[in-house]
Amino acid sequence: MVSPWGDLAPKRRRFGPVGRSVVTLGRRRGTYTYLFARGAFCQGATAPNDSGFMTAPYRCWAEVDLDALRSNLAWLRHRVGPHTRILTVVKADAYGHGLKQIAALLMQSGTDIFGVANLAEARNVRLVGRGWPILMLGACLPEDVSLVVCDGIMPTLSSLEEARSFSKEAQRQNKTVEVHLKVDTGMGRLGVCPEGAANLARAIVRLPGLRLAGLMTHFSAVEDDVAFTRQQEKKFAEVIKAIEALGIVVPYIHACNSGGVLFEPKALYNLVRPGLLVYGIIPPGKRKPSAMLARHLKPALQWKSRVTLVKEVPAGTPLSYGHTCYTRRRTRLAIVGCGYGDGYMRSGSQRASVLIGGQLCPVLGRVTMDQTLVDVTALPHAKVGDEVVLLGRQGRREITAAQLAEWFGTIPWEVLTNISYRVPRVYRGGQAS
Repeated sequence: MVSPWGDLAPKRRRFGPVGRSVVTLGRRRGTYTYLFARGAFCQGATAPNDSGFMTAPYRCWAEVDLDALRSNLAWLRHRVGPHTRILTVVKADAYGHGLKQIAALLMQSGTDIFGVANLAEARNVRLVGRGWPILMLGACLPEDVSLVVCDGIMPTLSSLEEARSFSKEAQRQNKTVEVHLKVDTGMGRLGVCPEGAANLARAIVRLPGLRLAGLMTHFSAVEDDVAFTRQQEKKFAEVIKAIEALGIVVPYIHACNSGGVLFEPKALYNLVRPGLLVYGIIPPGKRKPSAMLARHLKPALQWKSRVTLVKEVPAGTPLSYGHTCYTRRRTRLAIVGCGYGDGYMRSGSQRASVLIGGQLCPVLGRVTMDQTLVDVTALPHAKVGDEVVLLGRQGRREITAAQLAEWFGTIPWEVLTNISYRVPRVYRGGQAS
C-alpha cells in the first residue's frame, strides 16, 4: 500500500488525540504534534512551510497555532491579576479551533474552569481529561439532568423549577451539585430578573443536594454602549449586595466576557469568561483597546486553500451561478478550492478578497459550494497549487477575522464557528512547559 505521505513518509508516528512524535521528513527532522481533527487524522503533510506548519495537500484547511493560544491565556492571566480566575469558553468546537485539542492545550496551560454550551461539549472535555470544573453556560434540557449530575458538571440556573429538578436528581444519586445562578441584567436570554434573584438564591441554598457555587450575569453591549453596560453593572452589584445581606456566601462572582475583560476592569470580580480573546481576536465595536494592549494578542487560526486551476477568459465572460458578474477586460482567473460548503460564506460574493502571493485578489461572481473564482490578472506567475489565504497573514498583508466578517456582513464569532467540519485542522506547537 502506498503511504499517503509519499516519499516523505515519517519513520515513526504516534496517533492519538494529542499524540506527539519525533519524525523524519525527507532531510528535515523535527517534533510535530499530530492530532485527530474531528475524528480524522490530519495526514498527508509534505514538508514544513516557512511558518513552521505542515503544508498539506488539502484542498482547504485551517492551521491552529497552539503556542499562540498559550500566549494569549498567559496575557489574560496577567491582565486580570492573581485574584481572578479564568473560565475559558470552548463552546462551538472551541470557536472552530477544535474542542478536544484546545481543551488539552488549556489543561496543560492551567486554565481554571471550562465553559461549554451543552452536555455534549462538556462530555467531550471530560474525554480529554478529568478534574477540571466545567460550567454549562446554556440551559439544561430535562432529559439531560441526570447525566449532568452524574458527570459532575455545573449547570446554570435561571428558575426555581430548574433548581428543584437538580435537587431531586442530586438526592436520587446521593450527590451534591454545584450550580451557578444567572441574573438577566439586560440580555433578555437566560437568567432570573434582578428583583427575584435574592429570593431564588435563598431557595437554592435551602434545597438539599445543591451548592450555590456561582452568581453571574452577561454584558450584552460592552463593546459599544458604555452607559448601558454601567446600568447592568449597577443592577448586578445590587443583586450581590442583597444576597450577601441574606448571609449567603457565593464562591464565584462573574460578569465579564472578552469585552468586559478589555473595557470593564472594575467588573472583573473573581472570575472572568473570555472567549474570543483566548483565540487572539479583539471583539469589534465602538470601544477600541489601546494599540499596546492589542499587540499582546496573537490570532491562533489561519484558514487556507489552494489554487486548483488558472485560466484566461475574454471580456464579457459571465462568471459563476446566476451570471451576476461579467468580466470587463481579458481576465486571468484562479479557481480556489473552497466554497460555502467549507464555511466561506456566499455573502462574500464579489465583496471578499483572498491573499495569493502576498497580494489581495478579489472574489468574482458568486461563491459556490466547493469553489470560488478570484481575479489574478495582476499576478502573472500565479499557478495551480499556490497557497491561498482566506483568513490570516501572507507576506506583509493580513486578512483579519474582523475584515473577513465585514466582507461577509457578519461578526468574527460567526466566521470562526462557521468553518465547516470538512475542513481539517492542522496543529502546531503546544509543547508542555
